[in-house]
This record gives sequence, structure tokens and C-alpha cells, in this order.
Amino acid sequence: MDEKCKVVISKEEIADKVKELGQIITNDYKDKNLLVVSLLKGSFIFTADLVRKINLRVRVEFMTTSSYGSQEYSSGKVRVVNDLHANIEDYDILIVDDIVDSGNTMKFIMEYLRKRNPKSVKSCVLLDKPERREVEIEPDYYGFRIPDLFIAGYGLNYGDYYRNVEDIFVFEDK
Repeated sequence: MDEKCKVVISKEEIADKVKELGQIITNDYKDKNLLVVSLLKGSFIFTADLVRKINLRVRVEFMTTSSYGSQEYSSGKVRVVNDLHANIEDYDILIVDDIVDSGNTMKFIMEYLRKRNPKSVKSCVLLDKPERREVEIEPDYYGFRIPDLFIAGYGLNYGDYYRNVEDIFVFEDK
């Protein structure tokens, strides 16, 4: 990285938390038909690491939503850019995202998928930023609860960059 950054969650801390979440999810879904729905683009790294720590037969599908554009803050208007092309009625759905801050996207997608009559719908996020919440929602599973910082790395972008950085960091000059 060419900018001054400060690591707030190290790659080692992330790996430990992902392993822990994988074990919890394995236990909770052991007798269920699990379908992980990864919300692109931000969750692709977290989802890949997480599903490898879930010791079950897992189906993975992807959806793309948009509420940010190129801004740092959510517009509050969620739209589905790429939808699921699967019948989900026989599945217990676990929606995986990188972060829940305003809560608008997660709430919208949970309600959107419930209309398709799956057996259940729950959420899993790596980062929970409750100070930014605009709607009533709590993730069912989360890795880290963080303060209202603008972060990047481990799938989270700034502009269109930094998703490939292994740690989660803040820019020291922002």
C-alpha cells in the first residue's frame, strides 16, 4: 500500500474469528440444508474463508446489491443488481456480507429472500458497526463489533481498491 494506514484487525485475528464462526455455524446447521448467499462484491473473501471452515455440505450462491455507488456512505436505497437463479424453498439460508452498518442492505435482502419461502433466513457478517444503524436489525452471527470508522481491506474497498489487503485497516489521514 502506498498510503499511510493503521491495521485495526490483523489477518491473524480475522483467521481466528472465521474459524470460530465456522465452528458455530457447523453446529447450528448440522441437521439443515444450508445455502450460503454471498453478497458481492465485499463479502467474497470472507465467504470463501468462512465456507471452508463450515464442516457440512454447503451450497453457495451469489447476489450483487448496490446501495453505495462509489460513496463512503450508503444511500439507503438498495437494489438487486444480480439476483439468485435458484429455487430456495428447501434451504436454510445464511446471508453472508462483509459488514452491516446502516442495516439497509441486510434488512432488504432478508425480507426479499423470505418472500421466496426458504425454511429459514439468517445473517452472518464479519463486521458489525451498530453506531451507523438506520433500521432495526441485528446480525445473527458477527465476527467483530467495530466503532464508526471508515475501514478497508479483506474484501472491503475504498474506491475500487484495497479488497486484496489481508488486514482490515484505516487510513490515518482520513
